[in-house]
Amino acid sequence: MNSTKYPQVQSFLEYLQFEKRYSQHTIISYQTDLEQFFAFLESQYDSPLVAAIAPGFIRSWLAEMRNDAMTPKSLNRKISSLKSFFKYQMKMGEVKQSPMTTIAAPKVGKRLPSFVAQNDMDTLQQYVEFPDTWKGLTDKLLLDLFYATGMRLSELINLKDSQIDFANCQVKVLGKGNKERIIPISKDLITQLTQYIDSKKKLVFETACSTFFINEKGKPLYPKYVYNVVKANLSQVTTVKKKSPHVLRHTFATHLTNNGADLNAVKELLGHSSLAATQIYTHNTIEKLKDIYKKAHPKA
Repeated sequence: MNSTKYPQVQSFLEYLQFEKRYSQHTIISYQTDLEQFFAFLESQYDSPLVAAIAPGFIRSWLAEMRNDAMTPKSLNRKISSLKSFFKYQMKMGEVKQSPMTTIAAPKVGKRLPSFVAQNDMDTLQQYVEFPDTWKGLTDKLLLDLFYATGMRLSELINLKDSQIDFANCQVKVLGKGNKERIIPISKDLITQLTQYIDSKKKLVFETACSTFFINEKGKPLYPKYVYNVVKANLSQVTTVKKKSPHVLRHTFATHLTNNGADLNAVKELLGHSSLAATQIYTHNTIEKLKDIYKKAHPKA
């Protein structure tokens, strides 16, 4: 894509970065989708002006990707990127009406989130042994914190000592769009966090690091490391296919809803912007009720 032909793309990405305060990961996703779309316009329609982009151009692009066997979920993301882009162009007066109004998103089959069973999490926390090393201490604590708070991977890696309120047994999490939320934690976990900080102070690292979790060299943990720790340890206790930090987030939310937590409270704890994103966890609750019914009802 020739960026000089569509400077609107760059101004939109800057808007996402500086005004919406989206993460770098999210901005790159938008950029990739938009660059693909405008490269298609360049090759098929000789780079029309933004105001001249018609719904038919967009349908042609989506059809081409459908032919490339792109999943409905990926197509929906690209449609969402274009909707946001054209909404911004209307706001800036570049277009009078969005060409996305007549674009229908493909239906995506609802997939229940993968989660680890409660007894398997009990096994992980009580019986899986960790070596008496800095790595062992770090690995166990990050697993406990994931399950206790439902934090995202990026939130845990960037956690600072100052975000932990030891007196009130709670942790302040900086989520998507720099939105803050407060998550209560147990006294036992506060004790673990305190011991970790005390141990950090006793160790002499070459460089001081501002993040709560650090490796043996005093450096922040990187995503692949955390992912591998979660995968290796979950593999010891569960057969669920996905064994990622996000599965622990799903596990946190599912166990809360299965044990009667109010859905609005779960929404706040997860840092979801709308209740719709949280409602998927009620499906697991319904499955649990069906199971109880089948086992308990004489006519089931």
